[in-house]
This record gives sequence, structure tokens and C-alpha cells, in this order.
Amino acid sequence: MKKLLIFAICALFSGTLFSQIIYEEFQSEKLGQSRRLKIQLPRNYDSNEDKRYPIVLVLDADYLFEPVAGNVDYFSYWEDMPESIVVGVMQADSRYFDCSFDDKTYFPDDKGSQFFEFIGLELIPYIDKKYRTAKFIIGVGHDFTANFLNYYLFKDPPLLNGYINLSPDLAPLLDQRLAERIPQIPSKIFYYLATGTDDIQALREASEDLNTELSKVKSNSFTYYFDNFEEATHYSLVGRGIPNALEKIFSVYRPISKKEYTEVLLKLKTSPHQYLMDKYKVIEELFSIKNKIRKNDFIAVATAAEKLKKWESLRETATLAKKQYSETVLGDYYLGRYYEEIGEPKKAMKIFQGAFDKEEVDFITVDLLLDRADAIKNEFGY
Repeated sequence: MKKLLIFAICALFSGTLFSQIIYEEFQSEKLGQSRRLKIQLPRNYDSNEDKRYPIVLVLDADYLFEPVAGNVDYFSYWEDMPESIVVGVMQADSRYFDCSFDDKTYFPDDKGSQFFEFIGLELIPYIDKKYRTAKFIIGVGHDFTANFLNYYLFKDPPLLNGYINLSPDLAPLLDQRLAERIPQIPSKIFYYLATGTDDIQALREASEDLNTELSKVKSNSFTYYFDNFEEATHYSLVGRGIPNALEKIFSVYRPISKKEYTEVLLKLKTSPHQYLMDKYKVIEELFSIKNKIRKNDFIAVATAAEKLKKWESLRETATLAKKQYSETVLGDYYLGRYYEEIGEPKKAMKIFQGAFDKEEVDFITVDLLLDRADAIKNEFGY
């Protein structure tokens, strides 16, 4: 009986503890057939009713879905990327037809065009309608499907915001065409390319040629990354490329690190508070996600403001922290520190004392605030 009870409890909470995997048969008018989809929803998707999520589109989902979905879940768990909806298209028996191109124009042929339209005109609108999506889409492909993703850069505007190309089997002239096309795109584009020293020779050389072309591209809206993994084969490079790509594309999304604190925040000539606001504005503009500022980011910026003696910046940061985390001691502590430093200890003491019943955050405990209040009281005799 106890075992059954434990099992029932685990089953009840499994939907919130783990990402949800959904299998669907999608009937496509463009293809004239159904396609099997594999969809991973973020943890707590059902309970976060106001939250919207980027899409990670995975071609070759028969073998690419699990490594991509696993990395997305892992990175988002640690807030190194936003929680995302992973959509996989199964292609085991159709990938060569899906990704085929004309032998004269080198753009998708009849079957390739049908698959191109299936993704852009049917699948993505369907996912947008059924799920709470943000307007940011990354595509992931390997050899044939990696090459295929590049065709979406020739749409106006491009369907995808990010392209993860794992050892692409490039169509002729595509490297030159991409180098010509990308500077014409005004929207922000993230592009990741990977090969390996033990990759299939022709594909490795094609990737190196593409890297040469893309490295020359001059565009403020184009962010490009390239990896050539030592001793990586055509298949093993996939396992190394996926986490590298996600880490690099979403680098601005990550919490403020020790390195960012030391090398950027402590060397600011401008306001640390403004740096914080700009960071989250970029996140919103790039990924169409409006997040509360992380508590640790507040602490990093407020600590930098203290060290730099930028007291007005500390006040602005503390005021915003009080607004976003009113139930915690976070904003009260730094607002009290602000009044201490500008010579208004009585105000500081009252603020410290007023937070005695709030939630503690990191090193900022209620005892710390009350100790500071007592120290002011003893020093000034209030």
C-alpha cells in the first residue's frame, strides 16, 4: 500500500518536476501527408499561464530531439537560457526528399519547397496558436537538414532568429549567397556553425569555406560563432556543438557571473543600475521575453554600486528591488545602505527595523538588518 501511495504521489507531481513530452500526428496540406511531431514543453508550463516561451525547432528529430531537448531543459533549469518549447519533426524516411534542392538553382525543388512551406506556413503557425510562444525561433539541423535551415535566411523577414548548423552538407554556392544575403537582413540573427577535425572531409572543408565567408560579413545585426572540435567525428560533434551553441547564443541571458562582475561592473564609468536595466532590455528585445530581474543580479549590481560609491545608482537599484521583491529584505537592505552612506542614519535604521518580518535573500538576513539598526541606534543614541 505504501509503495502504491508513493507511486501515486510521484505520478501526481511528475508533470511539474519534469518537462512534458508530447507526441502528435500533424496532417499537412502542403505535404499531402501527416508528419510525426515530438514536442517538449517547459517545466511548470501549465502553472505559468502568463509566461511565453521561445521555440527551438529540431529537424532530424528522430535522433537530434533528445540531445537538444535535454540541453534546453538543463540550461533553462540553471537560467543560462530561457525556458523554451522544443518542437521536433521526425524525418527518418523523408529527410532526403524534404531537404532536396534543384540541381540548377540550388534552392529547394518541388518536394523541398513543400517541406519549406510546411515548416513556415503550417507548423510554426500551429505551434504559435496552440502554445504560448515568444517571437524567437532557433532552428537546429545536421548535414542535410542543417543546409536546409539556411534557406529561411532568404525569406523576408527570415523565419528563424537563430541557426544551429551542425556539419552542414551545403548546396553549391550557398556560402557565397549567405555572405551576400546576411548584410541585407536588418533583424538580429544568431548563427552557429560546427565541424570537427574528424568530420567527413568534404563537409569539414565546406564548413571551413563557409566560416571563411561568414567571418568577413560586416553587420551589426549578425552574431556569428564557429567551432572546429578536435578529434570530433561527423556524429560526435553534435553532442559538443549543441551545448556550445545554446551557451553562446544565450550568453546575454545568463545571470551576472563573477567574471562579468569583476571585468565589467567594477570597471563601469557609468551607472551600474543603468547597466542592469540595459541588460534586461536587451533580453526583452532579443528574445521577446520580459523577465523579473534576478535577485542575484540585483545583489551583484548593488554591491558594485557600493564599491564604486555610486550612491544614486544604489538607491535606484534598491527601489526597483523593493518593487519587484517587496516580500523580501532585498530592497530594504540596499535602501538602508544608501541612507547610511548619504548621512541619514535615522532613515536607514527605520528601514532596517521595518524589514524584520520579510523573507531573507542570500547573505541578507533579518539578523543582519537588525544588527545594523542596533549599531546605528547605539552610535547615535536614537
